[in-house]
Amino acid sequence: MTHLNFAIDGSTAVITLSNGAQNRLSPQMLDEFDDAISAIGDSDARALLLQADGPDFSFGGDIVPWPDLSAHELRNLLERFMQSFNRFERLPIPTVAAVQGLCLGGGLELAVRADVIFAGQTARFGHPEQSLAIVTLLGGVYRIAERAGRSKAMEWALTSEQIPAQIMEHFGVVNRVVPDDLVREEARTLVTRLSAGPTRAHAAHKTLLRIWATGGVSAADESLADIALPLFETGDVKLALPASVDAFQSGKPRPVFSFKGR
Repeated sequence: MTHLNFAIDGSTAVITLSNGAQNRLSPQMLDEFDDAISAIGDSDARALLLQADGPDFSFGGDIVPWPDLSAHELRNLLERFMQSFNRFERLPIPTVAAVQGLCLGGGLELAVRADVIFAGQTARFGHPEQSLAIVTLLGGVYRIAERAGRSKAMEWALTSEQIPAQIMEHFGVVNRVVPDDLVREEARTLVTRLSAGPTRAHAAHKTLLRIWATGGVSAADESLADIALPLFETGDVKLALPASVDAFQSGKPRPVFSFKGR
């Protein structure tokens, strides 16, 4: 039985976690997640929805086999998860996570790698690692700090409390809170919209934000021209820029463009 499913429908892709009620992140799921990322990366998909079956998004890692693993085996497993999650984070297309129920541990560390998070109004997020005397093993604490600030990231990591979606939205971890029964629909609507957008420009924004996260504003400024100027050679800009200038000079509204993502 598979632990996740994925589908590619034209310009949109969907990954669905489906490993029982808790959607634990198992080694099998890791293999299937890697296969999904490779297939999506090789496809014509221009936006990706990450979602989960069942009442909860994910309780995090499947810890059952961990006590029997050697230190070397555990490190190898965690490094594989890190590499796979980072591949998802670095996809050159917009990614949207739809979160319902509990989103804990590794599930939260996966969700915060999405560009945008939609959460159901009763969703809750948390780092349970402190209750096991360990740390967030896949970069969760500092990715939360990047969104919410160091003080809240530290508080949430230290206490392992479950944070309501509305508070996560207030601190910028979650983009939008919607009724529970609409979270997938709302997220999919955004994915469909983004999949018809200027894909190369979306990728450029993701790259600039990644540079800013590691090197700050100065590093992003230094890279900006090298990343932005090639866009002027894309078909989307060659379509939109002259037509927008013509509309401005003619006193007409700017037209809506059908971007091809190239």
